[in-house]
Amino acid sequence: MKKIVKILPILMTVMMVFTMVSPVLAKTVGNVTVEPMKQSEIAGNVGNMGRTILGVIQVVGTLAAVGILMVVGIKYMMGSAEQKAEYKKVMIPYIIGAILLFAASSIANIVYNLALKF
Repeated sequence: MKKIVKILPILMTVMMVFTMVSPVLAKTVGNVTVEPMKQSEIAGNVGNMGRTILGVIQVVGTLAAVGILMVVGIKYMMGSAEQKAEYKKVMIPYIIGAILLFAASSIANIVYNLALKF
């Protein structure tokens, strides 16, 4: 069982790489002629997809962070002294996670914008 757990991710990664890099060599399909895309069109499509994915990650992360903050804040206000001490312990990893989430999405956005310039 342990071998399968180790081999399966490697096998899935190899399969993913092979499916992503397989070139399309067909130029005509029946009566339809397929023109190859220009490099700038491919970059534009990838850029739009990256922008969309980054936006979704930012929105979902922000909603999750705000939702969790609301729940923990309400529990903190309603809790006893012992529970408040416990919630303070919970808040430290939450704050670190929220900072990492916002920092990671901001850094990804900066890298994306820099990549567009080059």
